[in-house]
Amino acid sequence: MWTDMNHTTPGSAGLDPAVLRDQLFEPWNRRDLQTLHLLAIQGFSKLSEPLEALLTILEGCPGKQKGRSHLFGHQILVEFQKWMKEHPQVTLSAISEQQAASLQRRALSLLTDSQPSFADTLIDIYHLSSLDPATLKLHIIRMQSLNCYKEAAALSVKLNLQKELNMEEMCVPLILQNKLASAECFVTGHKHLEQQLVTLLDSWCHPNFSVEHVIKKFPRLSVAKQSMGHIQAKLLTKQVFRLVEKFNIDPGLCPRALHKRRLDSLRFLMYKRFVEKGMTEDNWCDHVQYVVADDPELQIVLVEMLVKYDGLKKASQWSLRYNIPRHRLPIGLWDTQQSLPPELQQIHLTDPAQAEKWIPSQSHCERFYQVPITKDKVHFVDSQDALQRCRNIVLKEGGVVGVDMEWQPTFGCISTQRVALIQIAVCEQVFLLDLCASGFCQHPDTISFIRSLFSQRNVLKLGYGMSGDVKCLVATWQQFLEEPLKMEGMLDLLNVHKKIQHAKVKLTQNGPKEVLVGEDSAEKGLSLLVQQVLGKPLDKTEQMSNWEKRPLRISQVRYAVADACCLLDVYSVLSRNPAYFGLPADLCSVSSKPPEKSGDKRHKERQFKQTKQRHGAEECQGAQWVSPPRSEAEKGLLCGEKPQEPQNTPPLPPQQLRVVCDNMLQGLGRYLRCLGVDVVMLENTDDHREAARLAQAEGRVILTCGQPFQSLRSQVGEGCCLSLDCSEKAKDQAVRVLRHFNVHPTPRDIFSRCQACNSDEYVAVPRKYMVRMLKEKGFLQHQGDDDYTHQQEEEDLSDIVTLSMTPELPRYAPQCQWASLSGLDPDTLTFPGGAHAAPHCSPRPPAEDTPLLRLHQMWQGVLGRLSLRPCPVHVSGGLTRYRRRR
Repeated sequence: MWTDMNHTTPGSAGLDPAVLRDQLFEPWNRRDLQTLHLLAIQGFSKLSEPLEALLTILEGCPGKQKGRSHLFGHQILVEFQKWMKEHPQVTLSAISEQQAASLQRRALSLLTDSQPSFADTLIDIYHLSSLDPATLKLHIIRMQSLNCYKEAAALSVKLNLQKELNMEEMCVPLILQNKLASAECFVTGHKHLEQQLVTLLDSWCHPNFSVEHVIKKFPRLSVAKQSMGHIQAKLLTKQVFRLVEKFNIDPGLCPRALHKRRLDSLRFLMYKRFVEKGMTEDNWCDHVQYVVADDPELQIVLVEMLVKYDGLKKASQWSLRYNIPRHRLPIGLWDTQQSLPPELQQIHLTDPAQAEKWIPSQSHCERFYQVPITKDKVHFVDSQDALQRCRNIVLKEGGVVGVDMEWQPTFGCISTQRVALIQIAVCEQVFLLDLCASGFCQHPDTISFIRSLFSQRNVLKLGYGMSGDVKCLVATWQQFLEEPLKMEGMLDLLNVHKKIQHAKVKLTQNGPKEVLVGEDSAEKGLSLLVQQVLGKPLDKTEQMSNWEKRPLRISQVRYAVADACCLLDVYSVLSRNPAYFGLPADLCSVSSKPPEKSGDKRHKERQFKQTKQRHGAEECQGAQWVSPPRSEAEKGLLCGEKPQEPQNTPPLPPQQLRVVCDNMLQGLGRYLRCLGVDVVMLENTDDHREAARLAQAEGRVILTCGQPFQSLRSQVGEGCCLSLDCSEKAKDQAVRVLRHFNVHPTPRDIFSRCQACNSDEYVAVPRKYMVRMLKEKGFLQHQGDDDYTHQQEEEDLSDIVTLSMTPELPRYAPQCQWASLSGLDPDTLTFPGGAHAAPHCSPRPPAEDTPLLRLHQMWQGVLGRLSLRPCPVHVSGGLTRYRRRR
């Protein structure tokens, strides 16, 4: 039923707009657009004032309807636009200015919570962009008061009102509603607004930022708490750097995000150097100085980390280097500084000018691919004369050259990376283009040579993963954005490598026994290809070097030369016998597919995930990848429910599953312990290889994620190393593990192990003993002699009598074991076997508010969501339960 507006139809002879609206609605309701078109063309011609009548019709049309993307009012606008093309005399210029302004204001009032196509047509018909900016601004503010923030931002862009509006008032509600894309669209094209948006997001990266304080500024805004997960420093930092790159903004405008990114980079460097031990001392020092820079807070964090990872000596050296104030030094570091002799107070690095042998050690030669040329065949190109000699040799027609590039790792602190060194290998010679040499990089002849090199069709250029190299080339020379590089005569060996892997040819192993070839290899990328074809992998130790520091070390030069020379050697072997590697006779015919659009990639990713969900867990190169649960029913595995499909193995109780968790899955380990699984967890300082040792010695399964999986899976038996997704929550990871091993936990298994120590034994301690032990260990402040009343003493005695008379100790997990209190030494808090009790885990609180009870209540909430009936907890009689540590 339509509600007619009280508008007088202009002209007594004209058609009533309300009548025309009703006539058009009937075919629209039947989806008969052809009839609607004919009626509209006839009806519009009968209107005495078409522009005014159109507004009357639209004002009587319903607004957005759920489930309908195409509205009745929008269809009328489309038909009216078609009609106007045949009647050019119907324009605003044909009526008075006062009447036209009145119609424009009426049209503007319709642009509330409207679809983009509707707004575009209405703006075009009534020339709303010509209205007074103050009037348009008031309308945008009115839309915001109606909580139409996204529509207000879109309309302000269409009307080009960004400069008239406050950026924070427009963008903050959008960001809170997880509509950052709309905020980006609002500021795009306006440099000052782009900088304001980036600065705003950067301010939210502060550790003390409170989103609740921001929400209070917008009382009309409705934001659900569960939808605020995107407002956190880690995700905001990613958005800040993405926008810095998109808008080409100086990173100095976002100090908080930059500080967090540098802090994360520092943690990564500490892990690479002291845990994984995959970085040399010189490389580590170079990168640490770059990451820390002149930030005093990061310098202090560096010293604190060094105390933890490498001891006081090295921490003292770095604290002296950065002149850390004494009051900011960790405990004991000042004394260590004073005890260091003068020659040890400085950080000693390898001098690149020192004579270093070109030929490495015998063990290195036996293990890795070696450069096939002598040092005198390596030519540094840092002048135009040297470049001319390089051009004459490299650009010979019919030649084959290997091309590789090196750039400075920035660890995400800077989004664009510029090339520092270009390696060009020809037969028995290698040219190193030093782009860090003064005046060489931006010289016109240098740019001309790069264009000629990549555009020469008669010179075959070999590379590996050249898309990344080209991206860095464009970042180095902005001229390639204006006039893109022509890529002719290119062969990306990455595509050839994919062809070899897809062919699944059984390759023989010519390298050392500890290096595996093919699917079981720990190598990857170009190093894996070199290993498969030439028998030995590349030494990637210098891969993360500081390539902008001069002079380069001999080890860096050797690495750079090897990366280019190996391309020629691989191509030579593949060309001689392509069929052996499953390749066509013409290697150049192996080309990459055209780049997929981002939408196509997302579609394929969704299809891949759906396939994994349908087929369950899949084997992955000698180990098992655990696929996501297919339904909510599978989450019932945490509740003891049986799976809906048959399993290959019989159901397993949690106590029989023994695993070792990598230090990146400590949350999963604690979660599994609460379910009764025997879990050993690596510490943050442990090497990943410790997991393999424990798995072999104790018959455990390794749970890991990320890159360590590649090396761990080859050190244990098949199916004894599982890879999980680190981005998932511990609960979801636990579901996958339980489903994979067909483990069926029951309510009796909950809390049968300690989250902290993995022990499954408990001891009940009377209150009096607990208070005394806590006081002696310093976990409870000493109270006066009058604190214990006679009544409390009687209660303590009653506790002891109750403990001795109770035939069965109160339990909250039937599967746990109970230790005798008689074996506990009250002075050392140890048991005869050497296990320690941990009284500091729970000071003496009231029985109704023990940490145990609070922890159990937390699990009640978790298990309630999983439809599992929790087991009861008995906390009474002044007894507090503690587990003894192993």
